[in-house]
Amino acid sequence: MNFHTRKWIKPEDLNPNGTLFGGSLLRWIDEEAAIYAIIQLENSRIVTKYISEINFVSTAVQSDVIELGIMATHFGRTSLTMCCEVRNKITRKSILTIDEIVFVSVDENGQPKPHGKTEITYASDRRDD
Repeated sequence: MNFHTRKWIKPEDLNPNGTLFGGSLLRWIDEEAAIYAIIQLENSRIVTKYISEINFVSTAVQSDVIELGIMATHFGRTSLTMCCEVRNKITRKSILTIDEIVFVSVDENGQPKPHGKTEITYASDRRDD
């Protein structure tokens, strides 16, 4: 799993208990997964279709640095399935896991669109013309 995105937990990210608000974390995950899907499917028109059970394993507090890891697990005809782990950058302690996040490639009318992808591509494999 690749951990590309890091977040520094600030006061506005906390819930009344003084720990990381789950809604903030889920927003960051959805955004990170969407960016990953856009890059992999080479289509900026994607939508979140499904997020499986979300397992909050531990928490984070103000000033913690966390990192979000996303990995593609399956390419469908119009979809991309990923898994996710969020962990503390310093301690490597897991904060959250999600087994499945599914994004669907859509056309300009919002209808599912075949993407033709079958495997992960990496930045080093892409041509920047």
